[in-house]
Amino acid sequence: MTTPLPATLTEGRVSEQLKTLALPLVWGLMATMSLNAIETFFIAQLGREPLAALSFTFPIIMVLTSLGIGLGAGTSSAVARAIGEGDSSKARRLATDAMSLTFIISASVCLLGWITLEPLFLALGATPDLIPLIRSYMSIWYFSAPCLMVPMVCLSALRAMGMSQVQGYLMGGAALLNVLLDPILIFGLFGFPALGLQGAALATLFTRALMLVVALYILHARVHMLVNPFLPWEKLKKSWMTIVEVGVPAMVANVIIPFASAIVVAMVAAYGTDAVAALGIAMRIEPLALIVFYALSGVVGPFFGQNFGAGKLDRLYEALRVLTVFCLVFGVILAVVLGFLGAEIAGLFGDHAEVVTITATYLMIVPISYGAYGLVMAVNAAFNGLGRPWPAMLISAGRVLYVYLPLAWLGQHWWGMTGLFVATALANLLLGLWAWLWLRKHIHQQAASAEP
Repeated sequence: MTTPLPATLTEGRVSEQLKTLALPLVWGLMATMSLNAIETFFIAQLGREPLAALSFTFPIIMVLTSLGIGLGAGTSSAVARAIGEGDSSKARRLATDAMSLTFIISASVCLLGWITLEPLFLALGATPDLIPLIRSYMSIWYFSAPCLMVPMVCLSALRAMGMSQVQGYLMGGAALLNVLLDPILIFGLFGFPALGLQGAALATLFTRALMLVVALYILHARVHMLVNPFLPWEKLKKSWMTIVEVGVPAMVANVIIPFASAIVVAMVAAYGTDAVAALGIAMRIEPLALIVFYALSGVVGPFFGQNFGAGKLDRLYEALRVLTVFCLVFGVILAVVLGFLGAEIAGLFGDHAEVVTITATYLMIVPISYGAYGLVMAVNAAFNGLGRPWPAMLISAGRVLYVYLPLAWLGQHWWGMTGLFVATALANLLLGLWAWLWLRKHIHQQAASAEP
């Protein structure tokens, strides 16, 4: 295929373009995150034990999802820069080879997770009586993971072309199908057996398999982005290396985030099943609040990649200014809303008084830092788009290793579980400032080196 791929993100008003790109992702992510919250509501009707079992799976699910996000970041960065440089053949080669690489990695990691299921969750603090419930869910979920990660990379290639609306539609449709299947398989409607947690996993497996087929069809038949995946090893290795140069550090950066969540779950597990269930609810509500930030980070990488490839650094300065103002203002709005309505929102997931109280406490403290956390996500995506993933990895590692962990230890020592929430907020605020300063300095250095 010789049709050129236009660099659609290098012209037009920056703020308007970012809004146009992000809005379809907002609706797609809202559908996906709403599905997670609704599924949690369904599981909560089964009792505290299934809800606690589901909560223990969150860090592992986030780790595997982060692998897909990392590979998607590598794909999006490489493809966007190739498009910005005007090399359409290279862009298609990279998109195709990213598919094969993602399948190999996702299948291998999920097989390892399936084999080590019981010792892994016991190490996370799950009690032996919860292991059968966790196994009923994760033994099926692991098989669905490649059907999640490969479409994520497919959609990253589409975002690199500036086609975020396709991802929004596909995510929305998949979420709608999943939420229709969930009650049928969980509670046994319309003659189906009541499968509980296992039913939720089966609904996810079916939906993701269908999503994989549709995503590959769009990328190949509609936009002609895929080429022959079989080529000599040396050429394939070179293509894979281009992707993993950004993808591996991005994967590490994204895995660090659920690693912090796993630490929080393990710490909170010491306070009992109610505390873990409350944290599980909070961790499902939080992504809903952060949808706009996730959407922005999804389009910032391709935007920075195309404009960097085209040498339009003035648009990068403007993009940083727009992102900073938006993240801080929207973060304040989120903090006010969740601070006042946290208890009411938590009450939608059940009437256990202790669970509601802990969830409301989390939503009163941590959202104060959401604006800064949104800025961290945007900055990390920008560095990945520029083909400079190491700053993003160091920022994410710093948040956990030498900012959050010391603060969490001190916070728990002084204020118990509430101290863990305070530590999370402080870590986000400190890292937001660090990330912003680093990206501004990097853009300035690139502009200075580009001057004759």
